[in-house]
Amino acid sequence: MTAHLLALLLAAAPQAAPPEETATAADEMRPAEDELEIDPVEPDFVVVNLPTTARLPKGKLVFRVTHRFARGLGAGDFGDLAADLFSIDGGAQNGLELRYGLFRATQLWVHRTSDRTIAFHLTQGLVRQDGAPLSLQADVTIEGLDNFGEEYSPRVGLTLSRKLGRRAALYLAPAFVGNTNLFAIGEDSSFVLGVGGRLRLTENTTLLAEAHPRLAGYDGGRDPLVAFGIERRVGGHNFQLNVGNDLGTTPAQLARGQVGPDDWFLGFNIARKFY
Repeated sequence: MTAHLLALLLAAAPQAAPPEETATAADEMRPAEDELEIDPVEPDFVVVNLPTTARLPKGKLVFRVTHRFARGLGAGDFGDLAADLFSIDGGAQNGLELRYGLFRATQLWVHRTSDRTIAFHLTQGLVRQDGAPLSLQADVTIEGLDNFGEEYSPRVGLTLSRKLGRRAALYLAPAFVGNTNLFAIGEDSSFVLGVGGRLRLTENTTLLAEAHPRLAGYDGGRDPLVAFGIERRVGGHNFQLNVGNDLGTTPAQLARGQVGPDDWFLGFNIARKFY
């Protein structure tokens, strides 16, 4: 009888919790739950071209396509534009991009455009707005022309963001970009201050705007690159229609400013998150 009572007491006793070290190690092996959730205020890793502070979970992938139609919207009259299906018939500069969550808050990604520019990027998140007044990340890039065979342009910068409730976000991205002057006369590098913002119209629809003024160094007498867009999120997909005053999408292209004709160009971005 006594042995039976002891067995019942042992069975009802609370079990010891697993060691704290084991729980911590398990947490490190999987992405943070909040990073797996798509933030409706910051659903993508760029505004139009400007980096945001959205974090890619460890071990996850994102694939993006950028497309900029090469025919200017102001070339010819309205009849000419309509005949070219509002620039869709005029050729384009495309970009393919793959991002990977190397570690928690660390992204490694590559972007290649159809003019044979390849850019390699490393992004490290430093501060999140959850416990601070803003989010902060560091960005390092190296890109080269002719399939990364010549004219290498490094970029070192920071991206700061501030969410305004559940409706808007603002971005500031100061950066040093080397070898922005491909003519090798005068200044060879530029200091760029990217600025941008997002404004949610509905749960899944957002307006976007950005600009990339050069504050110092080489600017070539060209206007800074400016772009606007509207974006729609559908599950893990982001669909964006945009218009900008140049075709550039890589950091050095943005820093060089408007290198083509004084016109506006239609484009789009598509992003697919694999998580």
